[in-house]
Amino acid sequence: MSINGPEELASMRAAGAIVRRVIEAMKQQVRPGVTTAELDEVGARVMREHGAQSAPALVYGFPGANCISLNDEAVHGVPGNRQVHEGDLVKLDVTLEKDGFMADAAETVAVGDVSEESQRLLACAEQAFRKAMLVARAGFRVCEIGRVVEREVRRNGFSVIRDLGGHGIGRTIHEEPRVPNYADPEASQILTEGLVITVEPIIAAGSGRAVVARDGWTVCTADHRPSAHYEHTLVITKGEPILLTAA
Repeated sequence: MSINGPEELASMRAAGAIVRRVIEAMKQQVRPGVTTAELDEVGARVMREHGAQSAPALVYGFPGANCISLNDEAVHGVPGNRQVHEGDLVKLDVTLEKDGFMADAAETVAVGDVSEESQRLLACAEQAFRKAMLVARAGFRVCEIGRVVEREVRRNGFSVIRDLGGHGIGRTIHEEPRVPNYADPEASQILTEGLVITVEPIIAAGSGRAVVARDGWTVCTADHRPSAHYEHTLVITKGEPILLTAA
């Protein structure tokens, strides 16, 4: 969507602020022994307290409030009885609806002592996002975001998962435009002031090829190498974008 006036911006800010509260609440509970279902209930409770609801459940019938993915699970992990262990990478991906508006963000949390490779992977996802903010501005083309993300990821020896990327958001989860994490020439739309999108490097230590698990939801790396995900919902401006889901 494109923001049309201060009231819509305020509504998107409100949705984004709740996303941040949900992520922070779940992050505080990430520890060895906790299950992904227990983390999901923490997030769901925060949503309820603030009058919000899970957008994936609302729009797609997702069997959980939040997508929680471990290690080689890149995105859309279904909460369940799987326990978190020392050394894991836990991806907390939150999309919610509040008063007809939706916002989306994700972070990757390292559990205790993780490998040096996992540390670099997690840092790379966030750094790729930060670099992309230099071109996530009015007048640039969408493909420039992907160009910057992939260049940073490759520079660090990792791969983007090309099947996954960002998107427009606002009145529903996935709106135009697609925001690939590579320089896709078809992503030629010019970014305009007020456009609301997600930018979300989703990267892997291996080839970056992805497959869907037997549950029909979880997207995993085909070679079972670890992955990382970092995402915010933002509003395009002439200068630095407005991060609706930042602290």
